[in-house]
Amino acid sequence: MTGLETPQFFPPDPDEEPLLHQREYTVRAYRMAADRLRIRGMVHDRKPAGTYIVGDTEPMSVHQMVVDLVVAFPSLEIVDAQVVMEVTPHAGCTSIEEVYQKLVGVSIARGFTHLVRELFGGPRGCTHVGALLQAMAPVAIQSLWSMRSQGEQPVNLRQVSTAERMEMMKVNFNTCHVWDTEGEHVKRLEAGEMPEPPRWAVKRLEELGRSVEDW
Repeated sequence: MTGLETPQFFPPDPDEEPLLHQREYTVRAYRMAADRLRIRGMVHDRKPAGTYIVGDTEPMSVHQMVVDLVVAFPSLEIVDAQVVMEVTPHAGCTSIEEVYQKLVGVSIARGFTHLVRELFGGPRGCTHVGALLQAMAPVAIQSLWSMRSQGEQPVNLRQVSTAERMEMMKVNFNTCHVWDTEGEHVKRLEAGEMPEPPRWAVKRLEELGRSVEDW
């Protein structure tokens, strides 16, 4: 698998388990400038051919919403937000697009999921846009090191102090069991140990015949 292929988790025999609905999230991050990144996401719901209209031979899109966020780096504050509803079930759906301007000034990091529910949950927003926003936030976090590695002066963790490394990594703290601040992984970092290279990086370096020290 190249990393770009879709994992094959669908039933092998579609006749045995007929498809009812398909939802796809696509989220991409772009470097706009040294202090800006763009997070663009889309949620797309489709019904299989013939689900609602007898004799229809093509799948039918029932929802398609696009969210475009411009995010300051490294603060992760949202400085611009646009929502476009391209496919909706009701004409009135698009009237809620402008409410998402409330995202401007908000951090997409810690507490973002809770804030999205607070601002746009239930009748205050669109359930599909809300779900998409929650899928977009982790992509912003995943993009931090990419921004640093593509900067004019890429960060080398071996050349910074333990305190500086911890400051860079604190956005991950308590986001999962590995990054539990009381756990072994974080304790090793606090003790000054270098973070171990990700397993996928080790695998790729081995495939390239290069040393882990190149990471």
